[in-house]
Amino acid sequence: MENNKIISTNHKALNINLDSSIYGSFAEIGAGQEVARNFFQAGGASGTIAKTISAYDMSFSDNIYGKSKTGRYVSEERLLKMLKTEAEELTSVLKESVKPNTRFFVFANTVTTINFTKDRPGQGWLGVRYQLEPKGKPNEVVLHVRMLENDNMLQQKTLGILGTNLIYACFHYHQYPNWFLQSLFDTLNKDQLEITMIRMNGPDLDYVDNRLLGVQLVKNGMARAIMFDTKGDLQEPADMLYKKNVMAFRGAFRPITYVGLDMIKSSYSLFKRDADYQPKDTMTLCEITINNLLEDGDFSEQDFLDRVNILNGVGQNVMVSNYDYYYKLVSYFSEFKIKNLRIVMGFPTFQKIFDKSYYKSLKGGILEAFGKLFPDNMKMYIYPEQDPDNKELKTIKKIELAADLNHIYQYLVENRMILDIKKVNVSKMNISSSKVIELIKRGDTEWETMVSKYVSTQIKEKELFGYQD
Repeated sequence: MENNKIISTNHKALNINLDSSIYGSFAEIGAGQEVARNFFQAGGASGTIAKTISAYDMSFSDNIYGKSKTGRYVSEERLLKMLKTEAEELTSVLKESVKPNTRFFVFANTVTTINFTKDRPGQGWLGVRYQLEPKGKPNEVVLHVRMLENDNMLQQKTLGILGTNLIYACFHYHQYPNWFLQSLFDTLNKDQLEITMIRMNGPDLDYVDNRLLGVQLVKNGMARAIMFDTKGDLQEPADMLYKKNVMAFRGAFRPITYVGLDMIKSSYSLFKRDADYQPKDTMTLCEITINNLLEDGDFSEQDFLDRVNILNGVGQNVMVSNYDYYYKLVSYFSEFKIKNLRIVMGFPTFQKIFDKSYYKSLKGGILEAFGKLFPDNMKMYIYPEQDPDNKELKTIKKIELAADLNHIYQYLVENRMILDIKKVNVSKMNISSSKVIELIKRGDTEWETMVSKYVSTQIKEKELFGYQD
């Protein structure tokens, strides 16, 4: 991708091959040597490739890279070992025999393509460790990919193109992160794969904020969702969610208020009553839709980072997704090996999910949506709303339904798939993020009573969300 023109895979490989300063190794496990093949077929590979290797047998892989602590060979752990081992060998063997202007690189991947019965999707890890300056300290780009095509050979070909795009981007687009990202899909389309996480680091890439890189994946349609841990580090969703009890809470979190914190606290207390609850296996996710981040028609990077920083500061994991509808969000979680899923929502939102007009695009209408919304391991926790006039709480017993939905609703309630959150802080119930922002802009200090001390301190010290001292 140069001047908005897509560069072919062959042209990219040839360009690298003809650059006499670039020299490196390829280590590919699990899906054939598809990336190295592109460089061999382009011509001039003798000036670029020092070595290619495919250690398919686990015993050989363990002998070369050491045994996996997790026992998994398609993992970030294995990829990083491959990059480290191959880079050390490359530089130690060739440091005295190559030209002084040589920039070394190592490309590695460990991938599993779709199996014969087509019940296990293809996925894997790719990475490049490389120098931008001769004898310079190495940079590193690591990404995880989920293969979407329904054919083994097609997935192998796609992987070869993606790997070639990645190597080319490392040397040509390292100064332009968003351009770097978009170039990874050159000659590919979004039906072929999605990138679920990416991380760039090193002396020449220190300016990159990987959180912004992750949200750009969703914004560009290259991923359906991305996840950050409580430290703000981008994580691969399948690894992060593996065998976990997951409690997801959707919101704008601009900023998170006392109400938001109470929703998390009170719903977590409800979750703890589950028979298979274990603290170490249970995680909460504050989820923001990409449309919320684009609410004003544009994406404010600083505003996004401010939200994530505050959520991390109060101990929360963060998710950004492109799902407007809850049934699609639940379907996404259902793809992973999680134990139980709990979706937390306020009563006004709960009322809306029973509006049949939202499901007109589905052939099965609201029945199809609810089939996806309530799998066996899913429960919905509903945070009540206080009536501003009589101060009564609106709970799941107070919902207004179309007559033909009553039987469905009673089934869900009686089978405890929809539950009230009962132990709530009524005194803080009518606070909203939008009200906080409005008061901040007006210079009215009342907003400080609507958020926790930590949140108010962060807003004032860092002058967030329009605050001015």
